[in-house]
Amino acid sequence: MEKKKFDQLQEELFYEKLDNGLSVYILPKPQFNKTYATFTTKYGSIDDQFVPLNEKDFVKVPDGIAHFLEHKMFEKEDGDVFQQFSENGASANAFTSFTRTAYLFSSTSKVKENLATLIDFVQSPYFTEETVEKEKGIIGQEITMYDDNADWRLYFGTIQNMYHNHPVKVDIAGTVDSIADITKDHLYQCYNTFYHPSNMVLFVVGSVNPDEIIEQVRSSQQEKSYEQQSPIERKFENEPSNVNRKHHQLNMDVQVPKCMVGLKASNVELSGDDLLRRELAVNTALEVLFGRTSSHYTKLYEEGLIDDSFTFDFSQEYGFGFALIGGNTREPDKLSQTIQTILAKEAKNSSITEEQLNSVKKKNIGGFLRSLNSPEFIANQFTRYAFNEMDLFDAVPTLETLSKDDIGAALADLAQPDRMTSFFILPKEEEAVE
Repeated sequence: MEKKKFDQLQEELFYEKLDNGLSVYILPKPQFNKTYATFTTKYGSIDDQFVPLNEKDFVKVPDGIAHFLEHKMFEKEDGDVFQQFSENGASANAFTSFTRTAYLFSSTSKVKENLATLIDFVQSPYFTEETVEKEKGIIGQEITMYDDNADWRLYFGTIQNMYHNHPVKVDIAGTVDSIADITKDHLYQCYNTFYHPSNMVLFVVGSVNPDEIIEQVRSSQQEKSYEQQSPIERKFENEPSNVNRKHHQLNMDVQVPKCMVGLKASNVELSGDDLLRRELAVNTALEVLFGRTSSHYTKLYEEGLIDDSFTFDFSQEYGFGFALIGGNTREPDKLSQTIQTILAKEAKNSSITEEQLNSVKKKNIGGFLRSLNSPEFIANQFTRYAFNEMDLFDAVPTLETLSKDDIGAALADLAQPDRMTSFFILPKEEEAVE
């Protein structure tokens, strides 16, 4: 087992890649009362075209199948896995994103028992046609619920404005029609392809003994048989650099209109240190321009264009990336135009000063260091970083070295007119336009 020290953060990370390809990370936190573990596969909603295990040709599976599979993993022939966790004092959950599916638990005791449950249930699929059909109704209700959620529709509506072909534009849960096509065979096909240990990461953080944890994981994997697997072949349609449409709006049962401006990223084949620097630079730039201490935020607030719901974020992974800026507003047209004007102006000739940059860097570093007191944050973010060949603990030293040139280049690259779009949610009495 390898040990990596991060002296600046006073952290020690233990790592081992097992013979079956499983990557195991252990971060001891003796001061923590809670232990948090995630078992994550590099498989998300965008992975809809791939070559299945032991086959040669690409297949396309129904939208929403990664999320559907996540739901079905908790149901076993001998009962519900949640009950097993509960009996051992653990809280369990799972989530599916665009690029990964994670299963997790947190507990203050019986860590070994809960870790065994986590590993065994994720590595023991059980699907029947009867239970698959039953799940369609449950997930269909969940999809309908999100269809009525204005913030969710704003989020995905903006993404759909940006992307022509990439499956990131498809709701993670799919649609009622798409999940109707899912079969037991589909689930096993996806499971056998993407849930191989070589495509997965196990991360444990808390008051644990690394030697004891790794020995338990080694033993559990030695008891199971896995064939060597070649790298998974995924396929994505060509995606133009410009946005799919410049504007769209939707009428919903809301009291106050909502506005979101989307910026579609270019250079989406970055990974490792280049991707880490890019993501931190863009988020720093957005904080300088639109953070609560910025002059732009103050002006927008005083003019009544924004309220406390105003938010912004940038995220990029291999193949796609975007920034989202917006919130509730009485004047969506004016807010959208103002945000895009600010971005275009800064992209052309950045006015960000060293003082502004240093202030935001200190704020972001402080926020990151506080986040390291959260086992949930560490585990969930570490795995995302690892799948993109980044290291979570490199974030602080990278932030420290960001320069005005980095910020200017990030803005100039991102804030191009043909990569900007807007999406509004309007009260029902207002007329929607295409």
